[in-house]
Amino acid sequence: MPPTPPPVVTLPTPPTVPAPPPVNYTPDNSFKIVAYFPSYRNPDSVAASKYKMITHLYYAFFVPNKDGSLRTLEQQSRFNKVISTARANGVKVGISVSAHDSIFSVLASDAASRTALVRNVVNFTVGNNLDGVDLDWEYPRTGRGTDSTYVLLVKELSDSLHRKNKYFSAAITPAVFSGSARDGVRPEVFGYVDFFNIMVYDGLGWDNTEPKQHASTNMAIRSLDIWQTSKRMPREKTVLGIPTYGKNALNMSRSYRDLIRGGALAAKDSATVAGQLYYYNGTETVKKKAILAKSRANGIMFWEFYFDTNDNSSLIKAANDAIGRTY
Repeated sequence: MPPTPPPVVTLPTPPTVPAPPPVNYTPDNSFKIVAYFPSYRNPDSVAASKYKMITHLYYAFFVPNKDGSLRTLEQQSRFNKVISTARANGVKVGISVSAHDSIFSVLASDAASRTALVRNVVNFTVGNNLDGVDLDWEYPRTGRGTDSTYVLLVKELSDSLHRKNKYFSAAITPAVFSGSARDGVRPEVFGYVDFFNIMVYDGLGWDNTEPKQHASTNMAIRSLDIWQTSKRMPREKTVLGIPTYGKNALNMSRSYRDLIRGGALAAKDSATVAGQLYYYNGTETVKKKAILAKSRANGIMFWEFYFDTNDNSSLIKAANDAIGRTY
């Protein structure tokens, strides 16, 4: 007799796992004027009319922990007021996420912590109806391997934010100094980030022709050369950073508004205030940099909003006027 065939076992149909939704995200490639507003500044100290002079504003900062959780936002009432005023003036608003390199290094190296941070940041952004997020990690470095984990964190943030139709930017090194931070941001992340705020300042002694100037025009040109020519950053993602503060020979800072209040001339780049000689970017230099950014990049960024004046000596006003932007 033939062997009895084994019974037919009908296996249950496995549940259908939905594919992640497609990213139907279109980046905004218009020219940008970006400003940061730190939580420790009084919103009333910045004239509401100044908001017309910028396109993007970041409240700074939202600070993560090593496990990806977020610390309580500093000055919630100030956040609400700043964001509300910006929105009323047609400005896109976002939160800048920043922490010490030691925190980001641990956080980004662990998949669970990365995912937790991304989830928390996205939830906050969506919950507060913000337009985008900025990542300010100073700095990922090749010598520590954080250039690799930076890529992982940036990719996960980008994917999650873009699925919610939120833009994503990153503040990065000017890359003019040699060292492991210069190449800490790999070109492979260019495709994930909408635009990069290049921090072209704090370069005391870099420019031999202007050794006391911490943010010379030559430094700006060199930084753009490195990012765009050597590293191939797309023009539409390049935003040139401009400081609204000066520095003395001891590398001590003083806000532009305090320098003007102390007798500095807006059109000059240096002044003695309170017995100290400070070098800063005055209105004429800012105009040159704005024109440089208009010809070679796709935006300008100011650190920071409060440091600027509220009158005709305003650096942000000078930048707008130089590129012919109405406000």
